[in-house]
Amino acid sequence: MNLVRSWRAAALCSVFLLLTTHAASAQARQEYLLNTDWRFTKGDFPEAAKPTFKDASWQKVSIPHDWAIYGPFDGNNDLQAVKIEQNNEQKATLKAGRTGGLPFIGTGWYRRQLTVPGFAAGKRAVLLFDGAMSDAHVFVNGREVGSWPYGYNSFYFDITSFLQPGTANTLAVRLQNQAESSRWYPGAGLYRNVHLIVTNDVHIPVWGTYLTTPEINAEYAKVKLKTRVEMTAGATAPLRLQTEIRDAAGQVVATVATPLTATDGQEFEQNLVVKAPKLWSPETPVLYTAYSKLYAGEELRDEYSTPFGIRSFKFDATTGFTLNGQPRKFKGVCNHHDLGPLGTAINVAALRRQLTLLKDMGCDAIRTTHNMPAPELVSLCDEMGFMLMVESFDEWKTPKVKNGYSQYFDQWAEKDLVNMVHRDRNHPSVIMWSIGNEVPDQSMPGGNKLAKQLQNIVHREDPTRPVTAGMDRIDDAIKNNFASVLDIPGFNYKPHRYPEANGKLPQGFLLGSETASTVSSRGVYKFPVVNAKDKKYDDNQSSSYDLEVCNWSQTPDEEFVVQDDLPYVLGEFVWTGFDYLGEPTPYDEKWPSHSSYFGIMDLAGMPKDRFYLYRARWNPSSPTLHVLPHWTWPGREGQTTPVFCYTNYPSAELFVNGKSQGRQTKSTTGTPQARYRLMWNDVKYAPGSIKVVAYDAQGKAVAEEEVKTAGQPHHIRLITDRTALTADGQDLAYVTARVEDAQGTLCPEATNQLQFSVSGAGRFRAAANGNAASLELFHEPRMKAFQGQVMALVQATSQTGPIQLKVTGKGLKSAVVTLQAERATNQAKL
Repeated sequence: MNLVRSWRAAALCSVFLLLTTHAASAQARQEYLLNTDWRFTKGDFPEAAKPTFKDASWQKVSIPHDWAIYGPFDGNNDLQAVKIEQNNEQKATLKAGRTGGLPFIGTGWYRRQLTVPGFAAGKRAVLLFDGAMSDAHVFVNGREVGSWPYGYNSFYFDITSFLQPGTANTLAVRLQNQAESSRWYPGAGLYRNVHLIVTNDVHIPVWGTYLTTPEINAEYAKVKLKTRVEMTAGATAPLRLQTEIRDAAGQVVATVATPLTATDGQEFEQNLVVKAPKLWSPETPVLYTAYSKLYAGEELRDEYSTPFGIRSFKFDATTGFTLNGQPRKFKGVCNHHDLGPLGTAINVAALRRQLTLLKDMGCDAIRTTHNMPAPELVSLCDEMGFMLMVESFDEWKTPKVKNGYSQYFDQWAEKDLVNMVHRDRNHPSVIMWSIGNEVPDQSMPGGNKLAKQLQNIVHREDPTRPVTAGMDRIDDAIKNNFASVLDIPGFNYKPHRYPEANGKLPQGFLLGSETASTVSSRGVYKFPVVNAKDKKYDDNQSSSYDLEVCNWSQTPDEEFVVQDDLPYVLGEFVWTGFDYLGEPTPYDEKWPSHSSYFGIMDLAGMPKDRFYLYRARWNPSSPTLHVLPHWTWPGREGQTTPVFCYTNYPSAELFVNGKSQGRQTKSTTGTPQARYRLMWNDVKYAPGSIKVVAYDAQGKAVAEEEVKTAGQPHHIRLITDRTALTADGQDLAYVTARVEDAQGTLCPEATNQLQFSVSGAGRFRAAANGNAASLELFHEPRMKAFQGQVMALVQATSQTGPIQLKVTGKGLKSAVVTLQAERATNQAKL
């Protein structure tokens, strides 16, 4: 295999699990979500797998469900005495909040009754788990049907021989989380969806299609579809697969019918042509769908749909990364899998909101750190236009934590990679696979052989995409031929060594697989304003001037410089898009701190100042003009209080109470910050207002932003991200509650406790304020404002009608917002 490889791929989406049962397929295939009528308990009950076990006292829950997110927080939960080599630590210390301080360790059981409509002789039944945390053991009617240890991966079991037709069956799942098994909050329970798929005995199995587009031009795109078939021994009726491709409007654009011959084995290969194809990209996320019907003789036996996109890409030393022939660099973020106050329980509305915010920032790519993502995220990235690096492991054979993935690696790594690739290889959003992050095997004898072995498995299952890994041990990775093995060398936090690495490696390009790790707390500003590493404060916060980083990392601007100046650098994936539970660096050893400070947005999904620094660079088509800090500083009168402006205008002028502080222009000389920020470092604080006036390239004043000094807290103002919800029991609205003065200015230091009450066709789901040092529980309908704001999550029920959220606070004028729950699409549920 060439070390510098051109990749052409097009897209693809494996099984897109239909939540709607169509009348036409009622006899061929039924697919159900198993998200209701579950019973759950913590603790181990070995008899719980048996149908006769009494679970009436267990908690009634719905899936997806994260049982540990309800707390309470405690620094003794998963207290780890560890030396974090990735953080350049020289000795082991106690880490109180490393996994979020939530009680995720231990055993939990889930049970429910399962009556399967239409299940009889000649039918097959499969249970598909999108993920289960962790070490899942699945039982049907008291018998174990299978197990899967890795909590992040999707897996499935054929339960045909375990089911009793025409009667209630008992489904039970045992899950167990070990102590010291993670470096961040992993969640606990059936936190992703569970599906039941009922087919005929002749059928297309789970993830049974593989679609590629081997040739694309303006006139046509060739589509190759491989479809596996499973059948009982002795089946004699001739099989035929009829496939049609439909565009986004539902119009048929290509058809083919193919018989299965003896030389085909049990796989159809079909070739179709789509004329004048519309290409998928982050800017134009156009999707097609291949609808296949499987016939035995003249009888319809199965139906299967494969959403996909048509796009080409390649990586080479001359042009770097090109998508559909156009050079571009990844403007990416890394994201962990939790959803803040929801924990790890997957929710489409929460994911869509995250992607909407990232899209507005100009982000076009996501690295699913450090594990396989939920399938809903991958499908949303197809739909909304994000390129994905799907990642598999944080650990190989050499451990980072006492009970990490290394205990499973030898037996399970290949199985986990195969499931990852088969599930997601049809998605157009997936551009590359990552086989690991900062694995210590970079430094171990034979580590390069492990990398080669894992990469070969991925290539075998999907030859159309390159493989990468995030490397932090740059000297070892280069010396041990670890980096040279990879299709794409990815380096974490090494911008100053990109030229050296590129000169020593054969690929001719490299990737900033993890960058920045700048820390900040939304709306918190510390003085004096200086660049600092590993800076700590008594209040467990970090400054939002965006100059504080970790000992191994950099400010955003330092990465920007090399991304702009070095053509062989393919782009970056910032650590992280959103704050996440656990890893509260730099306060790993100082409780209470339960969540990270790295996010461009906080744990509640509220943008920090850094959001606008990236937006100004990544979203040039939308004007950005953002001023910091806030201007309410009683006691700082006359003291130096620097003012920064994040903007994509070339210059701006600052006014303090109407007096000009001079015009600043971005400069390519001096510090990296001077190139990407406008800074007035000698401003003296005086109550009133600061105003920045932006000028275009011709020197014309084109925009302004003003920040005023706030008075006393007076009232609450509510801002909702949506007013209409779907009455499906899952949909969410995110409502920002702001504490403002009588003139409507945010009170930036307000800490009032707010109370939330929801009436009508909805319920209070959770609240978050972005304060990593708060121990308030997310599910309680009350929370203190942090820097003047709290986010409340309102969830629809299955009822239609108005939903009213009322927010009150002592001494504040209350506020009410009304939403509307609308009828949901019929879903197949059991």
